[in-house]
Amino acid sequence: MAAGKLHADDTPVPVLAPGNGKTKTGRLWTYVRDDRPAGDTAAPAVWFAYSPDRKGEHPEGHLHEFRGTLQADAYAGFNQLYENGHIQQAACWAHVRRKFYDLEQAHASPVAREALQRIGTLYGIEEQIRSRPPELRHQVRQAQAKPLLDSLRQWFEATLSKLSRKSDTTTAIRYALSRWDALGRYIEDGHLEIDNNAAERSLRGVALGRKNYLFAGSDAGGERAAAIYGLIGSAKLSGLDPEAYLREVLTRIADHPINRIEELLPWNLVASVPPEPGM
Repeated sequence: MAAGKLHADDTPVPVLAPGNGKTKTGRLWTYVRDDRPAGDTAAPAVWFAYSPDRKGEHPEGHLHEFRGTLQADAYAGFNQLYENGHIQQAACWAHVRRKFYDLEQAHASPVAREALQRIGTLYGIEEQIRSRPPELRHQVRQAQAKPLLDSLRQWFEATLSKLSRKSDTTTAIRYALSRWDALGRYIEDGHLEIDNNAAERSLRGVALGRKNYLFAGSDAGGERAAAIYGLIGSAKLSGLDPEAYLREVLTRIADHPINRIEELLPWNLVASVPPEPGM
């Protein structure tokens, strides 16, 4: 929460409802701090939180002390976070791109194809400046990405006048235009990213887990799952083998002083735990 930027997302998780043997839908919220693409050396980390529903009061409670920029999707429950000015919104170009990709795949749409090409050029600029200092990233984006964004907005607006109001392509364009300021925020701050993929990557393990354990046994089980996902996700971000990391923690924790528990966090055990396979 001391970071100036966080990535956020959420995903459903089945939870056993007490008394009737059926499942309800809980949520796992993910908050990622990872500024390595902007050349920062601070340890990356992810925190998961569980809630029994998807009400906006949950992220508001999770982030009540955070001050900075939140990179997130367009979920309406995040909107109240931006009202008092303590948190700024940065939207996700991957979500915009996905809508045009689906259109191009389904209908071979020339408009969608051109949108993909234009957005792809923006991503090409990001490839060139990954892991570079924020000041350089800002300079390059202002010089190269800003003119492309201005041109893309003009093209979107001109294209709308030629489309049916009810077409899927119109919906995709309006999705982008309605969030334009938030989508363009990344070119004004070299610490920000073009998308929210850091948060989406952190949820891959949850998606795999749903196929194996089927459901959490209770709300308390959802909270424990969130704690474990946070440890495993942070271990992976630190380049550690999660199984080896958990083994190291379980070996030490019984005799470890509670007032020094932070010594067992992933980034403090990098020298003691084997790296993740393939790293």
